[in-house]
Amino acid sequence: MICTVSKVLSPALARRSPLIFIFITVFIDLMGYGMVIPLLPFFVQRQAAGATAAGALGSLYALMQLIAGPILGALSDRYGRRPVLLLCLLGTATGYLILGLADSLPLIFIAIMIDGITGGNLSTAYAYIADVTTKENRSRGMGLVGAAFGLGLMAGPAIGGLLSAYGLSTPAFFACVLTLSNVVFGFFVLPESLPPEKRMPIERWRALNWLTQLSVVFRLATIRWLLLATFALNLAFAGLQTNFPLFSQARFGWDATRNGIFFAFVGVCAVVVQGILYGWLQPRVGEKRLAIIGLLLMALSLAAVAIAPTDGLMYPIVALGALGSGTSIPSITGLISQRVSSGEQGRLMGGTQVVLNLALICGPIIAGLSFERVDIAAPYWLGSMFAVSALICAWVDLYAHK
Repeated sequence: MICTVSKVLSPALARRSPLIFIFITVFIDLMGYGMVIPLLPFFVQRQAAGATAAGALGSLYALMQLIAGPILGALSDRYGRRPVLLLCLLGTATGYLILGLADSLPLIFIAIMIDGITGGNLSTAYAYIADVTTKENRSRGMGLVGAAFGLGLMAGPAIGGLLSAYGLSTPAFFACVLTLSNVVFGFFVLPESLPPEKRMPIERWRALNWLTQLSVVFRLATIRWLLLATFALNLAFAGLQTNFPLFSQARFGWDATRNGIFFAFVGVCAVVVQGILYGWLQPRVGEKRLAIIGLLLMALSLAAVAIAPTDGLMYPIVALGALGSGTSIPSITGLISQRVSSGEQGRLMGGTQVVLNLALICGPIIAGLSFERVDIAAPYWLGSMFAVSALICAWVDLYAHK
């Protein structure tokens, strides 16, 4: 029956751009992520665990993506984009279902492990766009994914926060249903973008090793300091997503709904800065100055979180932080890209992704341990110090390349 319906629907739907499905896929993927991730500390708390366990969940998710991302990319090169995308979506839905049903800490970890492994489908989505677009309209296709990414991260926390009023597991079940619906939609709509004659055999698994990618990119002497700045600035923020709900609960008495609304505000700020302000500032101020100013704003905003006496101040403080991160991160990324030749861009992309993932692995553990062992404000003081370290690294690099 399913095959019959597929044959009837596919010819009509195939005429529509597959970018519609990719947009919906990324939007739902990031919306589900945004719904669930800010609530993870409360899942952990329900099992009588604390900030360290919540941080470990964030680190586990990033670790699984670090390991699985290159492998999924290679599998999509070998067997096609469509099966990898659909299987990843199915795995993500399974992770959400297990999380919603979880009645123990090990089950929560299993759910996040599955979601982390299958969450590497974003790179396959980008590869799909590269397959179906020309050089002239590729940037527009990539921008479509970026828009879906930002919209998903904006909508997810707000929806998750509102649904949590009906039970902590409700957002996880809702994310599961949305993702399964996307699997069905993709089964009928999504054509394969990579024809068999263009598929590549997997000959060198060693090249997929993240240590190999990291060593390759650090051999590029012209970008080492900027790579260190990238690591430090992402380390500054990496642990806060899993830690802030516990911090806001301890200091201000916020519940899951208040945290969801706050994270939605963070998403709006990020979209406004990166989608509007940065494009206006970059030609007027320049990437070098924006990198330095942005890192300074990051350091100040994180320190301000640590000492904020009232919850109303959190909103202007995080807006300042969004301005800092939204100007420094793309500026440093752009400067790095300008330092290498076109033939090295692929290696650069893989290596910088490894640097980012390492920050996402280390940050949550550091934030969780400092929250429990030192003080509830300690992760934000440390984040400010990491931002200052990134500022120093960027300053050293920019001084050397005047």
